[in-house]
Amino acid sequence: MLNLEPPSLQFFADLSVRVDRPQEVGQTVHGLRRLIPILGGEVQGQGWTARVLPGGADFQLILSPRMAELDARYTIETDGGDLIFVQNRAVRTAAPEVMARLIRGEPVAPSEVYFRCSPSFETASPSLAWISERMFLGTGARQPDRVVMRFFEVL
Repeated sequence: MLNLEPPSLQFFADLSVRVDRPQEVGQTVHGLRRLIPILGGEVQGQGWTARVLPGGADFQLILSPRMAELDARYTIETDGGDLIFVQNRAVRTAAPEVMARLIRGEPVAPSEVYFRCSPSFETASPSLAWISERMFLGTGARQPDRVVMRFFEVL
C-alpha cells in the first residue's frame, strides 16, 4: 500500500455575502424549500480583493429540524475585472432550537452550528484558470443580514 499523506489546507479567501429576506416556497416533497436572494458582498484573498455581484441566490432545503442543505450560486468580480462563477454547496446542522432561530433570522453563535461547504469556481480568465482545477473547502456562519465564510484550497 502506498503511503499517501493526508491533504492540507491553504487559506484562499474570506467572504461576506449580504442576503435579503428568504422567499419561502414551503413544505415540498423533499423538505422545506427556501430561496435566499444575494444582494452583494466582499471577498478578501491573500493579495487580492473582489466583490460579490447582486443577483445570485442560496437555494436551501431544510431536511429536518436539525439539518439544512444549501446550494448557493453567484458571481464575483475580482479587482482586476475578472468574473468568477461560484457554486457553493453546504451542510448546516444544529440543535433543533438553534436551527429554528436561524430560520427566523435571529443571531446565533457560530460555535452552535456545524456549517461546512465545498465551493467550486468557473472563470474564463486564463490567469485564474487554476481555480477551476482545484478543490476547495470552507466553513461559515449565518448572521441576520449576511453569510460569512472562509474558503481553503485543498493541497
